[in-house]
Amino acid sequence: MKVIFLAPPAARLFPAREIPSRPRPAQPLGSPQGTRHPAPTAGTTTPGPPSARPGQAHRSPETPCPAGRLPAPCPPPATAMSNWGKDHLGTGSSEPLTAVIIGNGPSGICLSYLLSGYTPYVKPDAVHPHPLLQRKLAEAPGVSILDQDLNYLSEGLEGRCQSPVALLFDALLRPDTDFGGDMESVLTWKHQKERAIPHVVLGRNLPGGAWHSIEGSMVTLSRGQWMGLPDLPVKDWMRRKRRGLRNSRATAGDIAHYYRDYVIKKGLGPNFVSGAVVTAVEWGIPEPSGSGAQDPSPLFHVSGFLTAEDRSQQPFSLCARNVVLATGTSDSPARLGLPGEALPFVHHELSALEVATRAGLVTPASDPVLIVGAGLSAADAVLYARHYNIPVIHAFRRPVDDPGLVFNQLPKMLYPEYHKVHQMMREQSILSPSPYEGYRSLPEHQLLLFKEDRQAVFRDPKGLQKVFGVSLVLVLIGSHPNLSFLPGAGTDLAVDPDQPLSAKRNPIDVDPFTYQSTQQEGLYAMGPLAGDNFVRFVQGGALAVASSLMRKEASKPP
Repeated sequence: MKVIFLAPPAARLFPAREIPSRPRPAQPLGSPQGTRHPAPTAGTTTPGPPSARPGQAHRSPETPCPAGRLPAPCPPPATAMSNWGKDHLGTGSSEPLTAVIIGNGPSGICLSYLLSGYTPYVKPDAVHPHPLLQRKLAEAPGVSILDQDLNYLSEGLEGRCQSPVALLFDALLRPDTDFGGDMESVLTWKHQKERAIPHVVLGRNLPGGAWHSIEGSMVTLSRGQWMGLPDLPVKDWMRRKRRGLRNSRATAGDIAHYYRDYVIKKGLGPNFVSGAVVTAVEWGIPEPSGSGAQDPSPLFHVSGFLTAEDRSQQPFSLCARNVVLATGTSDSPARLGLPGEALPFVHHELSALEVATRAGLVTPASDPVLIVGAGLSAADAVLYARHYNIPVIHAFRRPVDDPGLVFNQLPKMLYPEYHKVHQMMREQSILSPSPYEGYRSLPEHQLLLFKEDRQAVFRDPKGLQKVFGVSLVLVLIGSHPNLSFLPGAGTDLAVDPDQPLSAKRNPIDVDPFTYQSTQQEGLYAMGPLAGDNFVRFVQGGALAVASSLMRKEASKPP
């Protein structure tokens, strides 16, 4: 089969931001995530050591760090979990796969589960508490949810998500969870192998994706039971592992283990390839073969490399009729774009503080660590530094009473650690006395530049310049998705192609009931890329994609 691949359009840069279900610290002080683009500012002060905080376990650093530089973590070696997967990753396979899923986090795992023949049906004796949904479900007894009209079923549902199919699947899996209930799912699952669709899931990390990169003792922002995937409740899995929830929230380490275990227990391993980095996705229309009718659907060419056990890179190439983007949006930390931001003491991930602390590069006697940002990642960094008595300067562009700050959206009873940080931000301003030793907040300050002698220059709200000496800088202002492997870096796929791609404000434009791109047939996006930012809701995207792919397969000529 000969394929004509379309020339990619001119690439455009696209800053964007993510806010998925992010893990949080286990104690009232300790770990990471992003915010908006803050513009901090400065003075000249050296806070004293912070008060001690209760401890929590932290991952060990990679290696000792000379000259203040921190080591880069290595990706896991590639593991193609079956000969079938290895065959299709080579260049010799002539038969295209039905689907390639790029990303092996919760979205990709859930979709693989559905495409592996696991089929949801409503339990014969189940009664859903939502009267309208119950009436619709009763109209088609014995018919799989995948074979029903998702538009019709989801009509009239309301909840904490904009996606109708996400609300539908969440309502079927957790019928009364938003009302504080713990009702069992109304679904039962049947493994019907004849319904399985050939696919492969490519991921940089082990199954679970970015969850394996997060410090294990942090607790999830979402309730633990909302982190689960179909037919394996987190609470049941944790009970078997003799683990427990903390104030209804699980640790990131447990959730990463759960996702990896889920792939094994459900027999999905043969479809997963870890250590895979996709470098290009192209598509085109197959040329006529000269006999019979031509399929007008596009064919996708996915290429990249695998990281072998010896850290060498082995290229791969495969063809597919459909590609599903499930990469999340945390690939590229957002940057300020300021002079000196590339200096070796300026970092964009909380892990840099963890490694520097372990290596003794920052101590209670050091100059303060500068943390830039007013979101949960910045709060986690403040908590972590306070736990180790490391002095902190916390700079952010917003006023401390800004109603848009994320702290105002979190219940105080569930998230006391974040409300404590918010209280510190409010009470420990540089303009006020110092109730918290070793912490100083700089609200409404604009960061101007970093100097080689470890100084940060700010402009305060009155326009005056201030300079702080710092030991380390963490810029934690969110992150962008990295879709550089797509033509034009994926910007043409966004709801507004003239604006930066953003999980919150400008996601990929998809059909709400199939999650297929409105711009390109056969290309799907799910999870934060499609605007679903929490694990409990990304599963609805998997349901929509699986239903769409199965309908396509059923309509193919024999």
